[in-house]
Amino acid sequence: MKKIQNNLSILILMITSLFLTTACSDEYLDNTKVYAEDSESFFNSEADYYNALVAAYDPLQSTFINVLMGEIASNNTLAGGESATDVPGYQQIDDMTHTPVNSQLQNLWSWMYGGVNRAAYIIENQDKTDFEGKNVIIGEARFLRAYYNFELVKWFGAIPIKPEGRFSVGDEKTIPRAPINEVYNLIEEDLKYAVDNLEYTTPQVGRATKAAAEALLGKVYVYQEKFTEASDIFDSVITNGGFMLETDYNKIFEFQGENGVGSVFEVQYTDIQGAGFGCLQCSEGNVAVGFQGVRGYSGDLFTSGFSFNVPTQEMVDQFEAGDNRKEVAILDIDAWATTTGATFTTGYEHTGFFNRKYIPRKRSADAAGDLNLTNPNNYRAIRFADVLLLAAEANNRKAIPNDTKARLFLNRVRERAFGNTTNNITLSGSDLTDAIYHERRVELVGEGHHFFDLVRTGRGSEIPGFTPNKNEVFPIPIEEIQFSQGNWSQNEGY
Repeated sequence: MKKIQNNLSILILMITSLFLTTACSDEYLDNTKVYAEDSESFFNSEADYYNALVAAYDPLQSTFINVLMGEIASNNTLAGGESATDVPGYQQIDDMTHTPVNSQLQNLWSWMYGGVNRAAYIIENQDKTDFEGKNVIIGEARFLRAYYNFELVKWFGAIPIKPEGRFSVGDEKTIPRAPINEVYNLIEEDLKYAVDNLEYTTPQVGRATKAAAEALLGKVYVYQEKFTEASDIFDSVITNGGFMLETDYNKIFEFQGENGVGSVFEVQYTDIQGAGFGCLQCSEGNVAVGFQGVRGYSGDLFTSGFSFNVPTQEMVDQFEAGDNRKEVAILDIDAWATTTGATFTTGYEHTGFFNRKYIPRKRSADAAGDLNLTNPNNYRAIRFADVLLLAAEANNRKAIPNDTKARLFLNRVRERAFGNTTNNITLSGSDLTDAIYHERRVELVGEGHHFFDLVRTGRGSEIPGFTPNKNEVFPIPIEEIQFSQGNWSQNEGY
C-alpha cells in the first residue's frame, strides 16, 4: 500500500472531513464547489476508481492519533511531554478531565470522517462504470468505511451515518446521530460485503484482504458481545488466512518485520512527504512515533522525540518473569543508558519507561520535513496475536463456552512469549477470562487497544479518574454540536 499511498493525485484534496472548524469553513465550501463540479466527469474508467481508492486509504495514516490517545486514555501510560501544558488535549484525556473543547478529539473526529467520506464517494458511484475486478475495489472501499466508522463509534458512541454515500454540507442539521446498534449494523454489512468480494491475497502490499475483513468483523462482533459469531469468523481467519506468529518477537516492530507473517492488516507509512505541526495529517510518516521518542536522546539504535505516552511502573510490572516481550515492548531508559552509554533528558511525568514498539529508530537524514513527524514505522493495526486472543475470549465467553479451544489460542501466544510450554494456562471459566484479559494487556501494550478493552468489558474504573456512565465514550467536539444547530445532543456527562 506504500505505492497506493504515494500515488495520490488530484483526489487527495477532493474530500475533507464531514464538518470543519469555523476557521476552515470558507476553504471547505470552496473545495466542495470544485469537487461537485468535477464529480460528474469522474468514475469513467478503472483508473478513476483506483485513484479514488488511493485517496480512501490515505486517511489511515491519520489514525496515529487514535493509537496514541487510545493508549494515553488507558491505565498503561501517562501523557508525558515537555510539561503539564504540552498538548493540553492529551493531558486532559490522560487525567479524564477532557471536555467537548479538545482540539485532539476534534482532529480525530474530522480525520476519521474524512476517511468515511472518501470511501463513501466510491460506494456512491459504484454502478457508474463496469470493468473486471471492480467488486474488489468496492470491497476495499467498504472495508475502509467500516474501519473508519468503527474508530468513530469506539470513541464517540452514537454517530451520524449515511449508508447510501457521502455526507454533504447541511447534513449535520438533518441527519441524526444513529444509535450504536445501527452504526454496528452498517459496519457489519460493509465488512460482510468485503469478506465476500476480497481474496486472501492482494495485488499490492498493504491493501485490505479477505482475512483483514474477517478479522475486523470478528472484532466488531466481540465489541457487541456476539461471541458465537466472533468465534466462527475467527476460525476462518486462523484456518484460512495463512498467518503465523513471528517466531522472533524482537523482529515484529522493526523495519524488517513490516508486513510480516503475523500481520493481518498494517497501516503503511513512509518518510517521503513531510509535514509541520500545522498539518500533522499531511505527513506520510507515523507522527505518533516521534511523539513517543526519548527526549534529548543521543546514542545507539534510536533517535530523540517528545517523550509522550510513557508507560507506568504498574504496567511494566504486569509482565511475568521470563516473558520475552517485556524488553521488546518497554524501553527502560536508565538500564539502556547504563549499558550503551546513551544520554537523554527527562520530560513531564518521566517514568523511566518508553513505548519501545513505536519510538523512532535511526535512519537516513534525508527524509522530507521534520524528522520527528516523518517516521516510516508501519502501524500493525491487526496482528495475528490479537486475532488469537480475541478468538480465545470469544470461545471462553460465548453462550456454550469452549474453554479447550480458548486455552489453545491463548497458549499459542504465551508459548511464543516464553519460548516454552511451562507457562501455559490451565484455567477455566471466569479465571480463564481474566487470564485472557491479562494476556491482551501485555501482548498489545503500546498499540492503542487497552482503553477500549477495559471499557467493553466493564473494567473502565481501573483507569485513574474514570467516571462510569460518562467516560466510556468521549464528548462530541463542541464545533460539531454547534454546527448541527440543535440536531445532535452531547454525550451524557459532558
